[in-house]
Amino acid sequence: MINWMSAQWNSNAARDRMKRRVFLKTLSGTFAGSHLLSKAELWLPDEPGIRVVLDGWAWVHGGSDRSHSAWNQSFSRLADAGLKGVLVSGGDVDILSDAAHEAGLEFHRWLWILNRAGDTRVKDDHPEWFTLNRNLESSLQHPPYVGYYKWVCPTRHQVRDYIGDLIAEAVLNPGIDGIHLDYIRHPDVILPRGLWSRYDVIQDREYPEFDHCYCEVCRETFEGLHGIDPLELSDPTEDDRWKQFRWDSITRLVNDLADSVHQAGKTISAAVFPTPTMAKLMVHQQWDRWNLDMFFPMIYHSFYEEGISWIEQAAREGVQALPAGKQLHAGLYLPALDAAEVGEAITGARRGGASG
Repeated sequence: MINWMSAQWNSNAARDRMKRRVFLKTLSGTFAGSHLLSKAELWLPDEPGIRVVLDGWAWVHGGSDRSHSAWNQSFSRLADAGLKGVLVSGGDVDILSDAAHEAGLEFHRWLWILNRAGDTRVKDDHPEWFTLNRNLESSLQHPPYVGYYKWVCPTRHQVRDYIGDLIAEAVLNPGIDGIHLDYIRHPDVILPRGLWSRYDVIQDREYPEFDHCYCEVCRETFEGLHGIDPLELSDPTEDDRWKQFRWDSITRLVNDLADSVHQAGKTISAAVFPTPTMAKLMVHQQWDRWNLDMFFPMIYHSFYEEGISWIEQAAREGVQALPAGKQLHAGLYLPALDAAEVGEAITGARRGGASG
């Protein structure tokens, strides 16, 4: 997703106490007639007598230059509010992981995978790795939508090896409890409807400039399997073989990374698009086939011009599509929720079967 939720905390103690009171009041007050138990154990109003344990997580941008003590204070507030762990990008891993563990939280490293906009080494040394759209324009020189949409192709074994080495190195750090994959997909061929006006597009179909990847490796590999160059298909966007080829190219990479992380005895998860159906259509992402431990679908209802009730529907589709034992945690876009709506959104996710 183009815009991400971030956790930002004010260091003023009085304001922090007020925020915590509002947060707790939101949880206890919005679950009409319900009671807030220890941390995030909730009685749902439509399930009397059934205790539900809610696992809470937060995406956190760790790039700011803050001390161990400052991070520990922020993480402690999250833990006090009932969160189980944090998914953290950027910053000093040792400082951040120590501060999270001291607060009683799991620390998972949040990493960009196929979007390599910030990877100078790849951009300088391997420009050929970047995806091509159906007009044969590189996302390195012609990024769609925004300047940082620069993506490498998962069909290339050199890309898979490079990403695999990055993950293998990350899991060696004893402070990291798990790996959280982000941008593990192709660029959006269809943006959420709520973003069309922002980027001045109307995407009633898959337009060539947003449709990736048609690099020579993808085309040659597909032709070797099916006897035809995808550019010679009458309509590549409607060909089931070409659809499955691109879904499989991502799935193969994800499952290879999952094997590596699991061999290190750690947990792996990913941020994914709201439902399996939408993910396949919008970003060529078949996440219900991924061998992950946890899934964090970005159920950002406002991006899709949906109401809060859609959160329950989206969570249910994801839970039903996943194998038994896999956890789905509904990703909520907090800027689109006022205080009274946070609890409503959480309740909907739980009714949809989400683990948190």
